[in-house]
Amino acid sequence: MTQRISLTRYLVEQQRIRHHLLAELRLLIEVVARACKGISHAVTQGALGGVLGSAGSENVQGEVQKKLDIIANEVLIEANEWGGHLAAMASEEMDGIYAVPNRFPQGEYLLLFDPLDGSSNIDVNVSIGTIFSVLQKPEGSTGVTEQDFLQPGSRQVAAGYCIYGPQTTLVLTLGHGVVMFTLDREQGSFVLTGEDLRVPEDTREFAINMSNMRHWDAPVKRYVDECLAGKEGPRGKDFNMRWIASMVADVHRILTRGGIFMYPWDKREPDKPGKLRLMYEANPMSWIIEQAGGAATNGRQRILDIQPNGLHERVSVILGSRNEVERVTQYHLN
Repeated sequence: MTQRISLTRYLVEQQRIRHHLLAELRLLIEVVARACKGISHAVTQGALGGVLGSAGSENVQGEVQKKLDIIANEVLIEANEWGGHLAAMASEEMDGIYAVPNRFPQGEYLLLFDPLDGSSNIDVNVSIGTIFSVLQKPEGSTGVTEQDFLQPGSRQVAAGYCIYGPQTTLVLTLGHGVVMFTLDREQGSFVLTGEDLRVPEDTREFAINMSNMRHWDAPVKRYVDECLAGKEGPRGKDFNMRWIASMVADVHRILTRGGIFMYPWDKREPDKPGKLRLMYEANPMSWIIEQAGGAATNGRQRILDIQPNGLHERVSVILGSRNEVERVTQYHLN
């Protein structure tokens, strides 16, 4: 029987091989994974744990919070505030940054997270997840300010997501490919179940919210129309549409079997460059997809090259199989 490799063992081995993976970063990833196990347990309890339904409050974006949004956010903060590997955190659910209290030792890393992506699906038992991104605190910075977080996605040192579905799966990149771990509930540990994950360059699947078609810009409508035309159209092949309305679930499917995910700018809110958050969703997911051989743009430029101007900045997202992403991007540039 093949020996099973735990997340901890994998990270220790990576620390030995790659000297840039410092012990503090390894410990940070382990703490995030431990928090994800706690969130997974709460998600699994569902109605039995009294965690379904609205919390009767709104987050900084004005979105109605679910009870599990708040629970997941608190789990991640409490798990990471005392370990000595972090300087500060930022969450999609909070207005500003959360600096590690002075009574705890401070580290050199910054953690950003979407504690529960796809939370609108909680009550209908559809896969949801946690997305996280790790940056290094700028050199020479004594305290921590919001400005320290405003680094392009290309400067991430770790990124990943945990999807809570039929299995609880952790996907991680440290900048040397993408690996996948599955939670062994009996042992209580994440076990390596996939290495060097690759996104096929071509696909016959696209993911987009078709109900917004009338609001799309011309390049997106052109691309989708060509897909829908099937074998008789300019693409010469039939496409299937998939849309879960949970970015974690849609991206996980693409990482597993290929596809393209689009959440583009549309005419309903023309002053906003997109719907998804650059720092908490687009940057970590784009890095994961690129590390797996895919591509990610906002329709005009590589997402990881965008210089953020604020913690809650939004962006248009087109990511997945490289050849399809390049096609849509080219339609925007023509």
